[in-house]
Amino acid sequence: MQYAVGAPQPPAPGQGTGAGGHGDAVHPAPPPPGPVAAGPGGHVPPPTPPVAPVPPPAPPAAPIPPAVPAPPAAPGWEAHQPPTEPGGQVRLPTGALVPVPGTAAADAAHAAVAVLLIGPAGAGKTTVARHWADTRRVPTAHISLDDVREWVRSGFADPQSGWNEHSEAQYRLARRTCGFAARNFLANGISCVLDDAVFPDRPVVGLGGWKRHVGPGLLPVVLLPGLEVVLERNAARSGNRRLSDEEVARIHGRMAGWYGSGLPIIDNTQQDVATTARLLDDVVARSLASPPSW
Repeated sequence: MQYAVGAPQPPAPGQGTGAGGHGDAVHPAPPPPGPVAAGPGGHVPPPTPPVAPVPPPAPPAAPIPPAVPAPPAAPGWEAHQPPTEPGGQVRLPTGALVPVPGTAAADAAHAAVAVLLIGPAGAGKTTVARHWADTRRVPTAHISLDDVREWVRSGFADPQSGWNEHSEAQYRLARRTCGFAARNFLANGISCVLDDAVFPDRPVVGLGGWKRHVGPGLLPVVLLPGLEVVLERNAARSGNRRLSDEEVARIHGRMAGWYGSGLPIIDNTQQDVATTARLLDDVVARSLASPPSW
């Protein structure tokens, strides 16, 4: 049934919308129509056509929450900015450093350690390091600085052609790469032994650099046979790893500065590779029990 003047029917209870757009509010009923006034001459206007009911307004849309900013990128290769160091190298991601060994005695044959084998060219560092890694009872990796340097094929800066900023930059890049690899091996329970010709008269670049790359728990050991043995072993080399006798003698003389430094020194002049590796085991065991100050 409709009203004569076309007013909409009042909504049933429970329908319509309130101030907040909810369906449980009820519109008040419209007032009843009053008497229709007659126009001039007593003419009564026709009734107003019925008006269709106005549907209730749709509830407002839920507000769109503000965009949540993306979390910052975790430190890693992508998070680093372009290189800022000389030589154009890209900084490697930081990782967990090797902690300082405890004071309790440890079995070097089973412990997961990081050893830096230092010595002049021809001292047998690479050979001894490889044999020591091969014969340990726990997984052990050998990381050779010279091998990593020679990953650069085109544009390799060979120090034998003249020591310059490019060869220096490639040495620094190789050291950081080796240090990063050592941390990754140790984080997965694999020991490692690195070898490098670190000079005692360059502490910031030498041991200081390795300590920054690997961590304060790195165990440095010096391998220093006599000059005659070094010259003989160097003569058996080939390629860019063979140095002149004058250069070998100069490097050997600089390495003598490690005496009195507090670092353990192995004189392998009379020892074969297997014996030197066993001596290295003994030195590592003592270093784990009482870390050297360096």
